[in-house]
Amino acid sequence: MGKLPEKFPEYSIMYKTITNQIKSLEKQREQMPKNELNELNLKIQKYENELDKIRKMFPNSFFEDI
Repeated sequence: MGKLPEKFPEYSIMYKTITNQIKSLEKQREQMPKNELNELNLKIQKYENELDKIRKMFPNSFFEDI
């Protein structure tokens, strides 16, 4: 296994929290009017970008089980 980042526990918790938030927003997306979808999609995109940043700090396939 590769080297873990210095603040490993915090990033791991952040990753799970952001993943859960994305799932929640995706459920909301199904019930939202079309005129509000763009804002929701932007939020989801920002969260996914943060997940990508966190994934890059960890060894490959570290978060595959989550």
